[in-house]
Amino acid sequence: MTGRDGGADLVPLGDGPVVVLVRPQLAENIGSVARAMANGGLHHLRLVAPRDGWPQERAWRTASGADRILDEATVHADVDDAVADLHRVLATCPRPRHVVIPVLTARGGAAELRQIVRRGLRPGLLFGPERAGLDSDDLARADALIRYPLNPAFSSLNLAQAVMVMAYEWWLADDDSPPRTLMTNETHVATKGELENFLGHLTRELDACGFLRNLPKRPGMVRNLRHLFERGEVTEQELRTLHGVVAELALGRRARGRDED
Repeated sequence: MTGRDGGADLVPLGDGPVVVLVRPQLAENIGSVARAMANGGLHHLRLVAPRDGWPQERAWRTASGADRILDEATVHADVDDAVADLHRVLATCPRPRHVVIPVLTARGGAAELRQIVRRGLRPGLLFGPERAGLDSDDLARADALIRYPLNPAFSSLNLAQAVMVMAYEWWLADDDSPPRTLMTNETHVATKGELENFLGHLTRELDACGFLRNLPKRPGMVRNLRHLFERGEVTEQELRTLHGVVAELALGRRARGRDED
């Protein structure tokens, strides 16, 4: 299945949270929301009383291929209808007032959503209209609120950005990517043996050219060189390049008649 603009088929990743946009105003924003949802593996979209009706062709133009989300989006007259089949509802709210209710960060909200899904229940995420956000009646349908810990001097987000924050945290909550990796492409991090081979080559040539002529300082200088290369996770390809550099320097020295100093 492809969307009306030929976008790729998106395979839903389980029964994830339903994103509910309450009274969204611009079709372009709805399309951008679909794009953000696809980034984070959220594939179920519901629209409550969209201002300009639905469907709106402009939404597909801003979805960047997340067409299936828009193709399968459903329209509802009010929030009660949109959440009727859901078990738990979390609502984004920048300034919760005059209400006693759990308030979560985006990361805490994503963790809560994962727990709800693991229990076999279906949660929803409410997002308010672009200008004013959710009103008090909308928030009354929520079991908990989500407030993003952003710069208090400037915490304004557009609708797609607000959805993107939650989509990212939803994905991250079940992602096991290491926080840091070294991209080596076709090579690999050098083994101790490969590094030792290079250091031996380098040390021999440094002895030959006289760089290590100060015998009392020689052990410390060799250790400093070793620490330099041990510290950097040098790759096998980089060592081959350095072997070539040292070999060429030695050839140049011998060509100038300086085999020994």
